[in-house]
Amino acid sequence: MTATIHPRSRKVRVLATLGPASSTPEMIAKLFAAGADAFRVNMSHGDQASKIPVIEAIRGLEKSLGRPTTILADLQGPKLRVGRFAEGKVMLETGSVFTLDRDDIEGDATRVQLPHREIFAAIEPGARLLLDDGKLVLHVIEHDADRIVTRVTVGGALSNSKGLNVPDVVLPLAALTPKDISDMAFALEQGVDWVAMSFVQRPEDLAEGRKLIGGRAALLAKIEKPSAVARLEEIVEGCDGVMVARGDLGVELPPEAVPPLQKRIVETARRLGRPVVVATQMLESMITSPSPTRAEVSDVATAVYDGADAIMLSAESAAGAWPIESVAMMNSIATSVELDPAHGDRVHFTITKPDPTTADALAEAAKGIARTVSAKAIICFTASGSTARRIARERPSVPMLVLTPEISTARKLGLLWGVHAVHTRDVDSFEDMVAKAKRMALRHNIAAAGDRVIICAGVPFKTPGSTNVLHVVSLTGDELKGYRGNEG
Repeated sequence: MTATIHPRSRKVRVLATLGPASSTPEMIAKLFAAGADAFRVNMSHGDQASKIPVIEAIRGLEKSLGRPTTILADLQGPKLRVGRFAEGKVMLETGSVFTLDRDDIEGDATRVQLPHREIFAAIEPGARLLLDDGKLVLHVIEHDADRIVTRVTVGGALSNSKGLNVPDVVLPLAALTPKDISDMAFALEQGVDWVAMSFVQRPEDLAEGRKLIGGRAALLAKIEKPSAVARLEEIVEGCDGVMVARGDLGVELPPEAVPPLQKRIVETARRLGRPVVVATQMLESMITSPSPTRAEVSDVATAVYDGADAIMLSAESAAGAWPIESVAMMNSIATSVELDPAHGDRVHFTITKPDPTTADALAEAAKGIARTVSAKAIICFTASGSTARRIARERPSVPMLVLTPEISTARKLGLLWGVHAVHTRDVDSFEDMVAKAKRMALRHNIAAAGDRVIICAGVPFKTPGSTNVLHVVSLTGDELKGYRGNEG
């Protein structure tokens, strides 16, 4: 990849979901131009075959831009649903008794099938059952192996196959359904960069996903169950990245509990050095309106002030009437927040103590030195991406130019705060490293003549995890004169 492209002026990344409104090569290119840094392919909708041209279009954009593009495949996860009703729909009255059982006969206003036997074994008296995204609430009175008797505490209309949430117990469900396993295999064959697991309840859920991925992609855990919050730190440590999936969190928890929990998840992920995505309903009104509400703008801004690595658009860019405008608005909000003089102080409310390693010590030092000597950028040489992740965790005030010989690493870094990744040949010596860092800083418009930049790398070269060099250099502007080499 030898073409030059200006890095984004902002550090938080924008993750745009692709769908019926945004799946053509032309639309994907427009979304990138509007500010999208990475693209989410939702495996919950459509068949696998429909995803192939979308993924090919993203890779085509990568080729035309000369810049790595990032693809996240989001697995559906276990979906709990009630059965069907004889008349298609019933009205559950508040205070009435309603039974969920294992009988496949069509239901009525007194009972319906629940085709998930795991729930019958795990449920407890007093537990809540939430139907249709929490619109209806049932409390368990009694249960046995074949039926769950409940009291309707919030009634309403209930129709065929509506979703069911069980927030108060850990369900013994497989972390990956047969559909998920098939979709994961497909996504890995297509060369996606991240795989997101839905409805993670415990750290053990990640083990199967990690095994199936086999190092071919990074693993992202979606936090959308209260049970996951109870073991949050273990889950974050067991994955490569985290998503604050506020949709289901908002169903299973009181709405007022979600904002402090969002901050807790972001803080935990940042402290442990994992990229964190804030998602769901960020600009929800832009599904149908060309402009967001002021509350939505404030919501996006809060995630940026908290130092999230990425902010995500869902239906706004996938199926809404204004996909390009939604991306442009998110880009505009994030840019405005980062221009706020108070942004730097707010981002560092989270204390990220370095581990007692040379690599972490240098990452922390790079941030401080950049500020002290007014460096324009931190240039990082990495094969695995670990050096870039360590530096990004510190949230330096300057952009990061990450040079890597691994295209898979360059693509994964598209969800990392402040990173402009370039796929390029590795270096063989200290002198080669310095010369290349200077050239690439100029070529990618991340610094100019007279500027200082900081270089981080590991010696000996081509040794993963050996970051032990921090070097400050000044650019003369002559580094590109007479150079005819191919940096690819």
